[in-house]
Amino acid sequence: MINNIIYNRKNNTECIYYKDSTQSYPVHTHATHLTLGFVSNGAVCIVCDGGRKIYRTGAHFCILPDTPHAIETVNDAPYSMISVCVAADGMPNQAGMGTDGIEKLKRRILDAPEDVFLVEDMARSIGMSPYHMIRRFKAVCGLTPHQFQIQCRVRRGQKLLEEGKSVTEAAYATGFCDQSHFDRCFQRIVRLTPSEYRIHLSFFSR
Repeated sequence: MINNIIYNRKNNTECIYYKDSTQSYPVHTHATHLTLGFVSNGAVCIVCDGGRKIYRTGAHFCILPDTPHAIETVNDAPYSMISVCVAADGMPNQAGMGTDGIEKLKRRILDAPEDVFLVEDMARSIGMSPYHMIRRFKAVCGLTPHQFQIQCRVRRGQKLLEEGKSVTEAAYATGFCDQSHFDRCFQRIVRLTPSEYRIHLSFFSR
């Protein structure tokens, strides 16, 4: 167990076990997954929809795809929790399906997050001004286009590491300018470094 976190992924389902953890996660989304959580000990605070709700021992929660949320400790006390992210293809996102090209743009980023895709080009591709496109994208997807692209690059990096790619190969294949940038973004989202994540993969493949 590294950083009191155990990751395990099978097919398109990810299970994360936190044992006496004090990890917090900044605002993020799960674009194509439904997140189910169960607190087995202690308490966690889920920040979602502008509100904060504390879940204590025995409580469970559900977070829909494309719903921005953060996970925080309660009074810096450790907690134990199981979180399962299940593929939810076909499930509408929190804000409903975009009718103005936002879903098309979201799919393009999901399919090729490594591509260089400037905000101006994103807006032009769906016939919007950059300002309006950013506002609409965040309303539908929960993050700005840049935040969403970085998150998708990290998710793609996880898959490449699972396929046996080196950290350096994963960094450049996902569009990061260097490995250190990949490391920083990966650790911010996954709460493990890419190298630590590879150790988890090696452990579960035994």
